[in-house]
Amino acid sequence: MEKINPEGLNLRDKVIYINRVAKVVKGGRRFSFSALVVVGDGDGTVGIGKGKASEVPEAIRKAIEHAKKSLIRFPLKDGTIPHRVIGKFGSGTVVINPAMKGTGIIAGGAVRALLEVAGVQNVVAKSIRSHNPFNSVKATLNGLTSLKDHDAVMKIRGKVEEEPQEAT
Repeated sequence: MEKINPEGLNLRDKVIYINRVAKVVKGGRRFSFSALVVVGDGDGTVGIGKGKASEVPEAIRKAIEHAKKSLIRFPLKDGTIPHRVIGKFGSGTVVINPAMKGTGIIAGGAVRALLEVAGVQNVVAKSIRSHNPFNSVKATLNGLTSLKDHDAVMKIRGKVEEEPQEAT
């Protein structure tokens, strides 16, 4: 997969999850934060990032930088995905189905945020087993990377799309 340059893209970001972690030391507790962020251009390009720091804004900034480095592109077809796909990561599984125009994004939590910034408008998604935001987002990204465009599949199979014949 080729690396996508984030410079020319109009990216918007969305914070999915912020986790506070406490480390017990001699003088008390030390708190640090981790942030999970998705960035996308609204036209089939999306990336996820995780940042950790002692303050929330710094963790978010680091996560956005990481997300811009991990951008991927996937095919969109009329505001939805070309076909059904199942993404897996860890114990998380996400099933993503294309939907008709006007359906909207029917998905929960982290999956919904990722699909919104990616530019998908009509889709039905279901998170199965793990609802951990990190696993759900990575499973969704895994599914989106395995999407195939109709024309690319026809080219791989060596088939040429036939013109519809007129009835006589």
